[in-house]
Amino acid sequence: MLPSNSLLSRLGLKQEEDPKEVVRRCQRMIRTEIRGVERQMMEVQREQKKAEKLIKDAAKRNDLVSAKIIAKEVVNMRRTVTKLAMNKATFLALSNQMTEQLAMTRVAGSLAKSGEVMKLVNNLMKVPQLHKTMVEMSREMAKTGIIEEMMQDAMDSVMDSEDLEDETEEQVDKILLEVAGETLSQMAAAPRQQKQAVQQAQPTEEEEDLQARLAAVKAG
Repeated sequence: MLPSNSLLSRLGLKQEEDPKEVVRRCQRMIRTEIRGVERQMMEVQREQKKAEKLIKDAAKRNDLVSAKIIAKEVVNMRRTVTKLAMNKATFLALSNQMTEQLAMTRVAGSLAKSGEVMKLVNNLMKVPQLHKTMVEMSREMAKTGIIEEMMQDAMDSVMDSEDLEDETEEQVDKILLEVAGETLSQMAAAPRQQKQAVQQAQPTEEEEDLQARLAAVKAG
């Protein structure tokens, strides 16, 4: 029989937390993060549909400048959705690993150190938006011995490791052709005076608002 909390307190000792409860707590954190990632994906995809409509509208009014600006945003949106999907897949893999740990505990009576869990945690730690959550989660896992305790300096250093991809003209052109290819073909055959007007066109207020909303989604 384990000593009561009050007795341990009088003796100046702490009762060890049940490793299984720590694992369950980590799983709850993972489920919360997965729901958050899914919400972000849906928000970005909604903005993407609006952006694609704005590209069509810009093309119809022969505004190639605005169409290209918005197409660049669509490139960014698609990259964001891809990264979010990768984060969700990593969280799901981590959840499966934690479930396996619980199953092993029932058989062996204790948790074992897992290189796979450490690898998944490291991958998620590299995502700036998830860094704070993963620091907390890694500390919880370290309590149980599933992973080694991570040095704060090492965790901080990964914040700058994400590579920023440059938008290429080729990708923007692909978006333009995909979304408004027929209209752009008509623009190519437009009179010279009309093409000059295209070069002087400016983004509409709605298009600028779209860029602001996307930035807010990314920050969240």
